[in-house]
Amino acid sequence: MTEKKAKLLLEDGTLFSGSGFGWEGVKTGEIVFHTAMTGYQEIITDPSYAAQIVVMCYPHIGNYGVNSSDIESFNVWCEGLVVREYSKEYSNHRAEGSLGGYMEENELPGIEGIDTRALVRNIREKGAMKAVIACGDFSAEEMKKLMDESPSIETRNLAEEINLSPRATYKNYTYRGNPDCPVVAVVDYGAKLSILKMLESTGFHPVVISASSTIEDVLELSPAGVLLSNGPGDPAMITNGVKLAADLLEVNKQRHLPVMGICMGNQLLALAGGARTFKLKFGHHGGNHPVKDLNTGKVEITSQNHNYCVDSETLPAEFEITHINLNDKTVEGMRHSRFPVLGCQYHPEAGPGPAESAYIFEKFRSLIDA
Repeated sequence: MTEKKAKLLLEDGTLFSGSGFGWEGVKTGEIVFHTAMTGYQEIITDPSYAAQIVVMCYPHIGNYGVNSSDIESFNVWCEGLVVREYSKEYSNHRAEGSLGGYMEENELPGIEGIDTRALVRNIREKGAMKAVIACGDFSAEEMKKLMDESPSIETRNLAEEINLSPRATYKNYTYRGNPDCPVVAVVDYGAKLSILKMLESTGFHPVVISASSTIEDVLELSPAGVLLSNGPGDPAMITNGVKLAADLLEVNKQRHLPVMGICMGNQLLALAGGARTFKLKFGHHGGNHPVKDLNTGKVEITSQNHNYCVDSETLPAEFEITHINLNDKTVEGMRHSRFPVLGCQYHPEAGPGPAESAYIFEKFRSLIDA
């Protein structure tokens, strides 16, 4: 088999050359790094990675193949995958194919054989930036032109783009569940299937509705609760979501309607309450972020994927901070002092793991049962 050439060009001019795998083509995106040792299939199918090129810190990727059970949506959403070494051989009793073959089918280019430690250090020092990944015979000049012409991630309403994409997961569907169980309206800004599975296992009947949904759309379902999902990009660009979150807070002045926000959903609730959000230098992406529960003092190791964070200094007094990140002291969880509303910035559904934060779904259940 002829080895494919591949290149990775960063906005600061740094160029990496290596070998290509997956789809032969060129794509642009914001480059971020992920610290988990496993879960590459969950990562590339997580809609929160839309418009991003993902660097895997763990050096050996692809060794257990891919399967139809570990997907987080029905499509691949990131723009490229960067690894130190791609395993051409895979072995696992659940495997249905190779990572490279899966990437080729889903038009995802990959590059291997570069110094990912140097790349991660560059991102840590200079922050997340635009990048172009090319698998095949593309010149650095062609790549730079494409990067210069690509829009910044800060200017895009990525949740809306996902909704309008022909690859969209949602289109108002119910996720298995038991119709005799309480309905939870899941507003889909890029929801992961693991969230729906956790809701089902907690005794809910999840009904997924689009990111453009209004308060009338939500109330039409007569839900027992509402979940604002995770999603990609800048939460301040999701104006429909901020308005819906504000309307949900308003509804709770008249009636009991529990609301839970995960990642993007947490930020939308904060923005609706009057807080601001800001972009982290290189984001939180990985499965080993320590988070402290301020009420119990317990520390849990969490799965995270966000570039933006709630500004704690601007959070209104009626929102109590419940969890903080022990690496940088940023907000990881909050709850409303008067309404049945809670949010977490990390991913309690753990796809990929760890699964130490799954209790959040039981907390949501207790709000509904109250």
